[in-house]
Amino acid sequence: MRTAYSVETVRTAERQEMARLPEGALMQRAAAGLAAACAEVLGRVAGRVYGSRVVLLVGSGDNGGDALYAGARLARRGAGVTAVLLAPDRAHGPGLAALRRAGGRTVAGGPQTGAGPAVELVTRADLVVDGIVGIGGKGGLREEAVPLADAAARSRAAVVAVDLPSGVDADTGEVRGAAVRADLTVTFGAHKPGLLVDPAREYAGSVRLVDIGLPLPGEAAELEALQHGDVARLLPVPGAESDKYRRGGVGGGAGGARYSGAGGVRVGWSFLSTSAARGLL
Repeated sequence: MRTAYSVETVRTAERQEMARLPEGALMQRAAAGLAAACAEVLGRVAGRVYGSRVVLLVGSGDNGGDALYAGARLARRGAGVTAVLLAPDRAHGPGLAALRRAGGRTVAGGPQTGAGPAVELVTRADLVVDGIVGIGGKGGLREEAVPLADAAARSRAAVVAVDLPSGVDADTGEVRGAAVRADLTVTFGAHKPGLLVDPAREYAGSVRLVDIGLPLPGEAAELEALQHGDVARLLPVPGAESDKYRRGGVGGGAGGARYSGAGGVRVGWSFLSTSAARGLL
C-alpha cells in the first residue's frame, strides 16, 4: 500500500522532527537515501560510480540542498559531479560547501549566464539529478530551467528527481507547463498525492520512498494506492474443493446504448458487446 500525504501535512511533520533533531540531520537522512538510489542507478547505466558523470540541476532552497549533499556523497566515491546552479546567490550554502569539499564543481545556469554550457554538460552526463523545485513549487518550470529539462529528456542519461519531478504539483498531480520527466523519483518521508495520480505520475517514473522518520498520522492521509501485493492478498486462495461457482465471478460494463461497440463485458472466456451483455447483468 502506498499512502500519500499533502504538502501541508508533510511540512508540519518535518517541523516536528527538526525541532528534536540536531540541525541538518533530517536533510542528511534524505541525502543519504538519495545518494544510495543514485549509486544504484549509476551501477546500471554506467557500470560503476567511480568515474561516472553526474550533473545536479540545483534550484534554491532545501530541494537543491538535498541534491548537493547527495552529490557530495557521490563525489567522495569517485564520481565526477557538477552542479548547475540556477540561482547561484540563493543556493543552499552548507550543501554547496559540502559538494566543493568533496571535489565537486559548480557552474552557473541561470538567466544571466545562459543555458548553453549547462546543456552541454547534461547531454554528456550518465546521471542527471533534478533538484530544481521542491514540493512547494507551483506551475511549470521557469523559463531558464526548460532547456535543461529538454536536454535531460533528449540525452541518454538517467534522470532522478529529488522528492518529485520539478514542474508538477505535489498535491494535485497537475502539470501546468514544462516539467522534468524522471526515470526514478526518490521521495522523502511519505508519498505525495501527485506521485500517484495522473498526469504527474507519468512524469515520476519509478518511485522510491526513503523513510526519514516523519511522524505522520494515518488518519491524515490524502489517498491510498493498492500495489500488486495488496491486490493479491484480497483475492481468495483456492482450496482442494474450490470450483468456479465457489470462487465468485467478475463482470465489467463499458460503452453505452448509442456506442455499444466502444466497450464490452468479459464473462468467463467470452467477450460480449455491451448490448448483448445487458441481458446478463
